[in-house]
Amino acid sequence: MKLRFLGSTSDGGACPTLYETDRGTFVVQGDEVTDPEALAELRNVLPGESVVEIPKELLRFAKPDESGA
Repeated sequence: MKLRFLGSTSDGGACPTLYETDRGTFVVQGDEVTDPEALAELRNVLPGESVVEIPKELLRFAKPDESGA
């Protein structure tokens, strides 16, 4: 999988950060969710999956690809 940096809302490139993959998906870097109450509300988290928290403003970097590729 190849990643392309899209943007970050942190100074110095630390998390949270958004990447686009060459597979038509996104990779999100953020703070791990550890709050037991929040984790109890999640549905269908499969083995090998993680849950991270990001600020809403990070999603501004997730624009549709207008190149048609």
